[in-house]
Amino acid sequence: MLDKTANQCDWFVYLIRTKDAALYCGVTTDVDRRFNEHQENGTKTAKYLRGKQPLILAWYKRVGDKRLAMRLEYRIKRLKKTQKERLCCDEKYWLVFLSTTD
Repeated sequence: MLDKTANQCDWFVYLIRTKDAALYCGVTTDVDRRFNEHQENGTKTAKYLRGKQPLILAWYKRVGDKRLAMRLEYRIKRLKKTQKERLCCDEKYWLVFLSTTD
């Protein structure tokens, strides 16, 4: 569970692992809600994740505003799988992307 004291203006970047170990990246203001929407496999599920349940929330970070979250999402989606895996296990690796966004 996430810290419920988070400001609703805060945006998060997240990675979800599918049943076939693929990693999907997204952004949201409420990671718990968005993950549940993906997990339910309904109309609010990202097309990429449909039928790929069960899902695991592999990683997320509070990044601040929407603009920064979307920039980070764009960069993360273009990473190799090994680099995405590193995001999931190396607590400070994501800072590399933060320092190189304009």
